[in-house]
Amino acid sequence: MELTTIWFSLIAILWIGYFTLEGFDFGVGMLLPILGRNEKDRRVMINTIGPVWDGNEVWVLVAGGATFAAFPEWYATLFSGFYLPLLLILVALIVRGLAFEYRGKRDDDAWRARWDLAIIVGSYVPALLWGVAFANILRGVPIDADMEYVGGFFNLLNPYALLGGLTTLMLFITHGAVFISLKTDGPIRAEARALAMRLGLGAAVVTVAFLVWTQLDTGSAGSAVAFVLAALALVGGLVAIRAGREGWAFLGTFVAIALGVAGLFLALFPDVMPTSLSDGVSLTTTNASATDYTLKIMTVVALIFTPIVLGYQAWTYWVFRKRISTHHIPDPVPEPAAVAVGDSGGGTTQD
Repeated sequence: MELTTIWFSLIAILWIGYFTLEGFDFGVGMLLPILGRNEKDRRVMINTIGPVWDGNEVWVLVAGGATFAAFPEWYATLFSGFYLPLLLILVALIVRGLAFEYRGKRDDDAWRARWDLAIIVGSYVPALLWGVAFANILRGVPIDADMEYVGGFFNLLNPYALLGGLTTLMLFITHGAVFISLKTDGPIRAEARALAMRLGLGAAVVTVAFLVWTQLDTGSAGSAVAFVLAALALVGGLVAIRAGREGWAFLGTFVAIALGVAGLFLALFPDVMPTSLSDGVSLTTTNASATDYTLKIMTVVALIFTPIVLGYQAWTYWVFRKRISTHHIPDPVPEPAAVAVGDSGGGTTQD
């Protein structure tokens, strides 16, 4: 197997890891105003992803870095052509990360409400725009003979791409609901399980529509198999959540997203960014790749460090594997009252 094919496959694996792991992070954030009826419920929801959300984001950083090093032409065309949506995603991820860190810095309802809004918006925006971006890559965008993107922002807002965005959004919010039911106990667990069933039905309809459209438009035999298995895994996850088997349900949504993303890359190969212009040039694993020497060095580095990263992340999930509920959340500590300074006959007060 050629190194270009190996690195295309590795980049696909990185995106699978990102969507399956960060997907439930986005889902938890999107569900914050629905399941988080009070501060303790919201604390429980945020704490389910608190130890892992930043580690899950590493996958997209590595995917971007690997694309830059292994396929520089793909990286350059993608980030120049999709500049605005990718910038919106980046800003949303930054604001969302700040919200996780700062919402608990002050015991003030208005303060927390503003950061909660940042978490919600910072979860919805990437969940939608990642699907829009990947759908456009599959559909093809205007790339000229110089391998440069010559379209505009509104070229990306076509019906197929918007359906792709709705698909990732629905899958992620379902994945998040299943994760909350898996990681919590008490009333929020039951509510999340019931909500996951309702959301999952909508996600199944949208996902099947998008995958069928993709298969008819650009699919291959390999993508067809992956898409069918993804649909079956999603159905299996819904059956499991209905039976109260949250672990199996989470596995079902996890596998459905993984196989769906794998199918998209199988449908794309050997292109990495096809052109929609008759006189344009599609970017492929061959004409967009780095030199063989670069790919060889990257392969050695990946073989050394990938097992370390996977082991560390697996250990993190194992350590924080137990369920949490509202009785684990302490009551807020009141701010200290003013303390008198001076003698008994009079004086001033200070905070």
